[in-house]
Amino acid sequence: MLMRQCGGHVVRRLMRRSYSQASSSGVPYKTLQDGQAGEPSTVPSAADVVIIGGGSLGCNTLYHLTKLGITNAVLLEKDQLTAGTTWHTAGLVWNLRPTDTEVEMLKYAVKLMSDLEAETDISTGWIQNGGLFIANNKERLNEYKRLSTVGRVYGITSHVLSPEETKKLYPLMNVEDVYGTLYSPADGTIDPAGICTALSRAATKAGAQVITKAQVTGISTKDDDFGVRRVTGVQTSNGFIKTNCVVNCAGAWAPKLGAMAGVKVPLIAMHHAYVVTERIEGIQNMPNVRDHDASVYLKLQGDALSVGGYEPHPIFCDEVKDDFAFSLYDLDWDVFSVHIEGAVNRVPAIGETGVKSTVCGPESFTADHKPLMGESPEVRGFFLGCGFNSSGMMMGPGCGRELAKWIVNGRPDLDLFGYDISFPKHHDVIETECMTCRSAGAVFDMSYFGKFYLTGPDSQKAVDWIFSNDIRKPPGSTVYTCMLNKAGGVEGDLTVSVVEPGSGSACDPSFEGAGYYIAAGGAAGQHTWSHLSTVVQDQGFDCQITNHSEDMCMISVQGLRSRDILQPLCDVDLSNENFPFSTHKLVNIGKIKLRAMRVSFVGEMGWELHVPNEGAVGVYQAVMEQAKKYGVCNAGYRAIDSLSIEKGYRHWHADLRADDSPLEAGLAFTCKLKSDIPFLGREAIEKQKKEGLKKRIACFTIDEHVPLLGLEAIWRNGDIVGHVRRGEFAFFVGKSMAYGYVQHPEGGTVTPAFLKSGEYELESMGTRYKATLHSKSPFDPSNLRVKGMYDALKAPL
Repeated sequence: MLMRQCGGHVVRRLMRRSYSQASSSGVPYKTLQDGQAGEPSTVPSAADVVIIGGGSLGCNTLYHLTKLGITNAVLLEKDQLTAGTTWHTAGLVWNLRPTDTEVEMLKYAVKLMSDLEAETDISTGWIQNGGLFIANNKERLNEYKRLSTVGRVYGITSHVLSPEETKKLYPLMNVEDVYGTLYSPADGTIDPAGICTALSRAATKAGAQVITKAQVTGISTKDDDFGVRRVTGVQTSNGFIKTNCVVNCAGAWAPKLGAMAGVKVPLIAMHHAYVVTERIEGIQNMPNVRDHDASVYLKLQGDALSVGGYEPHPIFCDEVKDDFAFSLYDLDWDVFSVHIEGAVNRVPAIGETGVKSTVCGPESFTADHKPLMGESPEVRGFFLGCGFNSSGMMMGPGCGRELAKWIVNGRPDLDLFGYDISFPKHHDVIETECMTCRSAGAVFDMSYFGKFYLTGPDSQKAVDWIFSNDIRKPPGSTVYTCMLNKAGGVEGDLTVSVVEPGSGSACDPSFEGAGYYIAAGGAAGQHTWSHLSTVVQDQGFDCQITNHSEDMCMISVQGLRSRDILQPLCDVDLSNENFPFSTHKLVNIGKIKLRAMRVSFVGEMGWELHVPNEGAVGVYQAVMEQAKKYGVCNAGYRAIDSLSIEKGYRHWHADLRADDSPLEAGLAFTCKLKSDIPFLGREAIEKQKKEGLKKRIACFTIDEHVPLLGLEAIWRNGDIVGHVRRGEFAFFVGKSMAYGYVQHPEGGTVTPAFLKSGEYELESMGTRYKATLHSKSPFDPSNLRVKGMYDALKAPL
């Protein structure tokens, strides 16, 4: 009851003082509202790159472009720098995040603060007062322990504290309901005006231009000779700029900029707010606080606190007007008051403290809470750097650096696919599905796969160049392969099936010449489509890529009884002799024609049924009617995770990413290096093979039944040499299993002999467990099961 009373007390104080549009007095630090002297008012006739938006991402991208030698770059801002969302940001920087990529980028952000001040003599306003993550339950504290572990891999110090230790560190905090905390001394805050001033000054000194009071009114595009739409220029209130590269860093205004070029930008603007308290005695020098379960943060503001968070029922912005600069909305107390209880509960002194100011401005959010980055699939040369979900200040340096590399080099150095908090899984259900699959079989719905056809006069040239493996196979063949980038990193792993012209259906299309059916797994469908399209366009191949992801389903029948289930339904012989592994055929199940592929992602004999949507229900029902005879069950994606790691199959974006090469990932067999066929990334792979590998994937098991969720540190002979990319419990093997990349502690090459000579431990939740290294998957290393050779197994099923 005290919390509610105190919360109401604070709300009443807050309501006495709110700020509306055209007011910046609520922001607790200086802004750039008065403009910057000496900015040019005219635009150049041409530029190599035009950045739209003078906030955190725009300034960081411009700065990093100049570091890569692109000095003929222009940043356009419709008002003054930081005028949109950046100027009213809280500016929090947390070093520990749920992915290794984010941790690495945030470590760079902190480094850039000192580098910028040394480079420009301009203060970035960096204050390193530390940060506290509050855990109100065991699951949240376990997640923080995982963050602490991966932080240690990257040299970031953190401490898991008990409630009593937390109270000593932060005497004003209520810890009665606290399970534990994670303290990161390197956390802090950035001043948006300071860092954007420093970034822009450094960039303009290098030759780039920052042009304020320049409204973008149009973006010109044109189809090239191959029918590919490309950027040609930007129309502004100050004139036209000819360019082949535009970067949309316009934040809440990004969808409007995208529409000018015919690009959809899937973000939405919401009211996002915080309040600044009056002086709180004893709050000085305290760390910033983030309570994820209460969805509230407390940022140190001198001798006061900024209090904010994420509302469960936010106010959406119907439109953010073009002239909305250095402006705020009236704060809706009914919406914001959800944070008051959490804040007062955590620091009761807030309940007895007045409020100096309120801040409520627009912030852009995306559906998956991840930013939009990279070249758009609709228009070449149109890049996105927006949708940062209120983290644009702290992610700006790292993302601006990677976006600049994307523009200049064609790709970022870091993998930008990520995942969030991992919770323990429903162990019993997954175990039943996995063990049933191994003993009898399982049926999986894998309709989420991307499904594409590549056809046309240059289709053979295209697949030779795009795919690392040799696709020069006869019709009916299915090849597992990688797609690489110029640096040799894996942009995707997938299957490519050589197909013949057909009747015109989704599973049997008509075309002339050679044709290829591409199936890409998981969430990689859109990425695969974009990569295929980009390479085809860049090389000028005369071929077409058609997307059938939405009009075809995929039912995967796997296990010992898969042939028994399917043979009575199909009109073709499914024997090993007639239908061997890595082949495909058109078959009929009843009146439904479909493409059956003899492949597996779980390490069993099985077939994928690629079925047109209209026939999917009938095929599934027929399959399940037969499956009941053999005790075969339905199984889900969590079972696939366990079964696939048990077999050693790679998950792209987890244990196989764009910053890993096939050699490093143990997939050298997917590279046609023994042939003389050129392919994208071949030179990088050959160089890496010659010079030796700096990291190499390794398989580990631990005997203790400890959940491995990823990000666990890998110890070798007392040194941290990497971290786990993916971990699962392998039910058939009966052990926790993990895959991660091992590096040499002294920076040398990592050979098989180096791997085998070490003694290993995996650190999970702060505890180190003895780990066994496996040179091959401990499950069916001879691949007898996928070949249907169950009779040859020495062990019982």
